[in-house]
Amino acid sequence: MAFLEAAVVVYLRELYYPGGFGFPLVAMDPVLALTEFLREAATMVMLVSIGLLLERRPVAVFAVFLVSFGLWDIFYYVFLKCLLGWPGSLLTWDILFLIPALWVGPVIAPILNTLVMIALGCLILFYSGKGLNAGLSASEWILLIAGALLVFVSYTEEFARYIMNHMQAGGFFSKDNQKLVSQLSAQFVPLHFRWWLFLSGYLAHLTVLCLYTRRIRKLRRSSFLLPG
Repeated sequence: MAFLEAAVVVYLRELYYPGGFGFPLVAMDPVLALTEFLREAATMVMLVSIGLLLERRPVAVFAVFLVSFGLWDIFYYVFLKCLLGWPGSLLTWDILFLIPALWVGPVIAPILNTLVMIALGCLILFYSGKGLNAGLSASEWILLIAGALLVFVSYTEEFARYIMNHMQAGGFFSKDNQKLVSQLSAQFVPLHFRWWLFLSGYLAHLTVLCLYTRRIRKLRRSSFLLPG
């Protein structure tokens, strides 16, 4: 799946960025833009399906999704490096996602995210394989979701603010504003990544890893002490 994703990017860059990828973005044909949007949605469906095929317990399905997503994302960049010699560095700006808005950030950011996803997914699968109740606690879920929201905002805030500053009267979904969004997207150049937001979310996720590991280890020790 990672190679297929990289192959699509190779084709798109040959069509739209023959001189090399960079911002501002080149306006895509509406049909191709819609196809790319739906392809990303289909990729998420496939990643979820891996967990549904391998596991039945919701926590294990979630864990398989985390590991699959993380490996897919890391090897996507590995294959792009092999095929195109890109990215030039871990601080190179990239388009990370299109759903529900444009995500942009330096390459190192999603790689850091995926490393935590792989670690958490592997821990859940390991401990659930030992017969333990390996699900996240309520507080861990809250911290995980809060961190994810902070990371999401760090990726999308600059583009969203740029669009809103140029929005016309009539609402976001008006026909004129939809055309304007398309035009503005082709003029957008990211300048500042919100590292403080990203690192706050990333720290929250690292905290989840630590809290989860400590709690499950205590649970595992206590299970050994139970009679029978």
